[in-house]
Amino acid sequence: MKSIILILTVFLSLGTVAVADEPVPATTLDSIAAQLEGISKTLGGFRHRLDVLEKKVDDGLWFDRLGDVAVIDKVRLHGPPRWKEESETAIGAGNPLKFYAYIFFPHDLDTSKKAPLLVFPHGGVHADFSTYYIHIVRELLAQGYAIVAPEYRGSTGYGRGVYENIDYGGLEVEDNHACRAYMIENYDFIDGWRVGMIGWSHGGLIGLMNAFAHPDDYQCVYAGVPVSDLIARLGYLDDEYRALYSADYHIGETVTENIEEYKRRSPAWNAEKLQTPLLIHTNTNDEDVNVLEVEHLIQALKAEDKEFEYEIFQDVPGGHSFDRLDGKQAQEIRLKIYEFLAKHLNPARPTTDLKQLHKTGYLLPDGS
Repeated sequence: MKSIILILTVFLSLGTVAVADEPVPATTLDSIAAQLEGISKTLGGFRHRLDVLEKKVDDGLWFDRLGDVAVIDKVRLHGPPRWKEESETAIGAGNPLKFYAYIFFPHDLDTSKKAPLLVFPHGGVHADFSTYYIHIVRELLAQGYAIVAPEYRGSTGYGRGVYENIDYGGLEVEDNHACRAYMIENYDFIDGWRVGMIGWSHGGLIGLMNAFAHPDDYQCVYAGVPVSDLIARLGYLDDEYRALYSADYHIGETVTENIEEYKRRSPAWNAEKLQTPLLIHTNTNDEDVNVLEVEHLIQALKAEDKEFEYEIFQDVPGGHSFDRLDGKQAQEIRLKIYEFLAKHLNPARPTTDLKQLHKTGYLLPDGS
């Protein structure tokens, strides 16, 4: 989009100069700037409309690719009001914020017995719970877990309004926690004493922050390559990425302007709050969440004398996605995650070996 605007700016400016063969009046430049701003907003609107279309297509793929093993639903819930309103007196200001969540149950779930629940937040600054996770969801369902996957504030696929409601490391945490409450209140076969969270990247941050905020409500958390220190993160990433946080509709300030606000949203700066069993995985060749972030989290937890489990993998292929790929090594690492979850959540059919994992997570010919 920036490239398009730059080209239009040069084109329109040169065109005006060529016609007039004299300095361009300020009023003309102001008019061009206003037109370009309108074009920028229109293009931004198209991007959100394309995200909505992509989401509708992917929703269909969930049913197509998972319907053989799962009962799938999508519900609309609410979390806390926006953390800041454009106008405190506007109509609707202070109302609870609405969002969607996916629900997955194993087809063969015995509802006469209690089932463990996993809250599964997606990653990405602005992203969504897509069929990118299809094999992991299949693997979890085969073990007997119910899953709720929140499309929390800031997610893509629901238009500009939801996108700009982002509250990274803030009230999005409570959106995810609201999904836990919904599942326990509405499905009497969900065991409120066997609830865990699993998430990667931004989803790992959300899992950590939920454990810090609600330690009695989660029996365990897995945080894969978790965003851990926004202050360090915004130091090594570029201006375009930083702008996602300092945008007026988001935090509205840079790290330099309000370092305490970024600390408040960073797990590494809240390590003293951990009480929940925790497993952390990171990878030394992660091209997104640099290992130094996660190392800071690990050091902070150790400094607070916290008990937790972690593993720093050495240059495993896949970088940021190393344990979410479909190869044998990624599946072997996921077995470690599932062993940790099973230890605390006691699913009906824990997966214990690679052959079993592959059979439940992937489509195979009949008779395999």
